[in-house]
Amino acid sequence: MTDVPPPSDAPLLCVGDTLPDALRTDRLLWFHSVNAGTDPLLAGATWPAPALLTRTVGRMGERIAQYVLGWMLAEAQSVPEFTEQYARAHWERLPSELVAGQTALVYGTGRIGAATGRLLAACGVRTVGVARTTRYGPAPGTDRVVPPGFDRLIGAAEDTAVLGEARWVISTLPLTAATEGFFGASRFAAVRGATFVNVGRGATVDLGALETALRDGRVRRAVLDVLPAEPAAPEDPVWQLPRTVITSHSAGITTDEDIAVDFAACWEDVTTGRRPGLTVDTGRGY
Repeated sequence: MTDVPPPSDAPLLCVGDTLPDALRTDRLLWFHSVNAGTDPLLAGATWPAPALLTRTVGRMGERIAQYVLGWMLAEAQSVPEFTEQYARAHWERLPSELVAGQTALVYGTGRIGAATGRLLAACGVRTVGVARTTRYGPAPGTDRVVPPGFDRLIGAAEDTAVLGEARWVISTLPLTAATEGFFGASRFAAVRGATFVNVGRGATVDLGALETALRDGRVRRAVLDVLPAEPAAPEDPVWQLPRTVITSHSAGITTDEDIAVDFAACWEDVTTGRRPGLTVDTGRGY
């Protein structure tokens, strides 16, 4: 979109991954992002308040859920250890563990978190969702509404006990003012041997606190699809984190088909007077 000429008097509908400052005017009616994460768009110049912002999700939830489950199963079958043994030409039988019956604490219960919860639950994993806001039933005194795919729902301030019970801690959190550095020393201090998987946003994690937790054994292993600064240069200290795998922001890459399908769905909603389901609340950041 860098080659788009300055806007004329005509209203603008744009599709892309970035929005140049020259187009951030009151002529912008709608911007559809080809990505799921919109924090880079909102971190730039002021967003033109009346403009609609939608995003592309496509089958990202399925892809990321599959990614998370894949790493969990690989770990349960000692694949990292066998890979290391192979490099040393060393034969040693290692035990496996079952994921069924163990606890996964999933931060974020939106589209991606819910898809992850559903897939893990189908494998017998006990899933606890963590949401910024929780809803209750219509009648006074009724229980919280638990989204499909989760056995239980808690608020972020209630996570300490479950952090100590979880075998896997999974983050699908977006980056907002409230989530930047969310996983810091205090949260990692509550972990008791869980593997930490981040498929949300890199800047939600204090990497120094994660390194400390890895080195003292509170965090068993880290699987990071996202980092605070991307791409990570070869000399970046993140490559020296112990028992860590980095997968270059590849867990849920959107395809051209995803973009076309989601834009068409948003177009249908807009032209029939409905608010698109993929609308981003620019105030909240997601």
